Amino acid sequence: MTKNSMSPTGSPWTGMVPVDDTALAVTDTGGLGIPVLYLNGQFATQGYWRRVTVELGTGWRHITYDERARGRKSQRSADYSFEAAVRDVDAVLAARGVERALLVGWSYGAFVGAHWAARNPDRTLGAVLVDGAFPYDWLDEAMEQRIRKMFRRMSWFLPLLRPTGLAPRMTAEQQADSNIEIGVISRERELGPVLDGITVPVRYVVASGTSLGSRGDEQERIRAGLDAVTARNAHIKIGAKVASNHGAILKKDYPAIAEAVREVAALDHGER
Repeated sequence: MTKNSMSPTGSPWTGMVPVDDTALAVTDTGGLGIPVLYLNGQFATQGYWRRVTVELGTGWRHITYDERARGRKSQRSADYSFEAAVRDVDAVLAARGVERALLVGWSYGAFVGAHWAARNPDRTLGAVLVDGAFPYDWLDEAMEQRIRKMFRRMSWFLPLLRPTGLAPRMTAEQQADSNIEIGVISRERELGPVLDGITVPVRYVVASGTSLGSRGDEQERIRAGLDAVTARNAHIKIGAKVASNHGAILKKDYPAIAEAVREVAALDHGER
């Protein structure tokens, strides 16, 4: 770790956490409140969570970080796979001395949170999954071609955004590969057993309408894949269905996300 290193439960800390061949930019508000680890959207940054953390207030220990090659400081890597993203959760929690946390993940981060919670029930207080981790077979050959075409079209202006942190320092092909990989992970036969194996409290906050690259009612059909999961696993419930779409949910419906965090925390009766 670098910069302002101090007691894990002490004052606020900002610095770089080494993992594998890279390093991640991490912010930890410190304190003795319940540790909440925020897991970003696929190409988003930790700043997206600002409204949620403000809504929850200072009684919680908020830990945010930027994934590999995201944001302005997290460094590039040779590995942008989903499994690398899951490993990064372990690295961040270990670096900050957190044994048990409540996970909050949006979009891609919801998949990461679901997998980590399923694999680490003793270390997971619970999870809030925001408009992501829906088991549905949406990826086929035609969709894969749509994804690759979309990122190729975006490739000319992505370099202009990278210095600002608004676009990842990944090639268009790497971004397309990551998007396609999450399509494989979303398949019912892949994600369904992961969700069925979760034994900690989980609350979904579900958006409405479309998201980037979706068409018609495609996104709503994907979200409907959650119904069978909640019927099978009593630990998983839909905490809220909100009016905003996928891209605006953290900006417009942060009170519902914060309320879901409070609900999950109240359901835990173990030791932090």
